[in-house]
Amino acid sequence: MKIFGLAGWSGSGKTTLLVRLIPALVGRGLSVSTMKHAHHGFDVDRPGKDSYEHRAAGATEVMISSANRFALMHELRSAPEPTVEQLIAHMTPVDLLLIEGFKAHAHDKMEVHRPALGKPLLAAEDATYVAVASDAPIAGLRVPRLDLNDVAAIADFVIAHCGLGKAARQAAGE
Repeated sequence: MKIFGLAGWSGSGKTTLLVRLIPALVGRGLSVSTMKHAHHGFDVDRPGKDSYEHRAAGATEVMISSANRFALMHELRSAPEPTVEQLIAHMTPVDLLLIEGFKAHAHDKMEVHRPALGKPLLAAEDATYVAVASDAPIAGLRVPRLDLNDVAAIADFVIAHCGLGKAARQAAGE
């Protein structure tokens, strides 16, 4: 399973790019999963639901299943946050795992950067950033800059960088 990340400051458009990039990659025959880092207080459940009540009662894990999907929630209960590697170990293998966030982790990633936000360029200080997707030119980059709105070119870059060209060609019947 190849791993590639999208990272950047809040408001840069990471999620918007990701939801446009996934169908571009899937459309080329690749199986794709995602993993996203969230703030401490996130919850996928809500009070009043049975699964929420199971967790509130002290269950370490609660699995919800239906004919369409299943979800596993694991309460850390004061344990340290799992590492990226520990989280990846829970993922079913696919051609490509796209990671949103985890900007300081050592996997290869593309920075999503909007100069108008006035935030510093992460790729300038961290060699794990192998490209920048931006909505404006950026002077002095040491890595390729891709147009944030050119999803096809970004998909091409990710496929080439991850060495998935053969898998995509096979899926297309070439």
